[in-house]
Amino acid sequence: MARRKTNRKKADETLVDIVEVKDNAQSFVDQNQRLIFGLGIGLIVLVGGYFFYQNLYKAPKEKEAMEQMFKAQEQFERDSFALALTNPGGGYVGFLDIIDSYGGTKAANLANYYAGVSYLNLGQFDAALDYMKSFSPAGQVGPVMKFGVLGDVYSELDQMDNAMSNYKKAINAGENEVLTAYYLKKLGMLHEKNGNLADAKSSYEQVKTDFPNSPYASDIDKYITRVAGK
Repeated sequence: MARRKTNRKKADETLVDIVEVKDNAQSFVDQNQRLIFGLGIGLIVLVGGYFFYQNLYKAPKEKEAMEQMFKAQEQFERDSFALALTNPGGGYVGFLDIIDSYGGTKAANLANYYAGVSYLNLGQFDAALDYMKSFSPAGQVGPVMKFGVLGDVYSELDQMDNAMSNYKKAINAGENEVLTAYYLKKLGMLHEKNGNLADAKSSYEQVKTDFPNSPYASDIDKYITRVAGK
């Protein structure tokens, strides 16, 4: 009997606490109704603004950017890198204008990659470095491409430690039958150039064993033989 009374007392106290909390909460709402209403409207505007940005602003802007970049990509594929950067023709804009006018889009991000490679081929290595650093890669292939090109740029700038570091990042970013083998071979050649023959041989042998079907494995034996004979 005593236990039942104790439990009932605790239940009554709990009920009183709940009522007090409810009253206090209602009192807070009454006193701060304008604030709460304002926060609610602010949240609605924020969420609505996000969907407006995504669906009514960003999506059309993304589409327009990709359409504008078409001609620049065409010039890039023709190795007309200067035209691709600034004046691809046909009323279309170059990669630099895509970056400036369509910031925040996937097209502008991709244009950073194209601009980096274009400047690399034009021998403007500092500009190539800036644009390639601005490129944010996605997926399994993107990081390999970015770090590989950075390795090329640093190599041209005679910053061999940075070149080697980025070639290694490209190799470790993902296993791609073509790209990974390509940068493994370039890493081997850089080691060979620096007189690190054992490391060069190791890179060449990795091309042969890990990527035997890649186009870079077809003549890799002559590289292995060359460093072994030095």
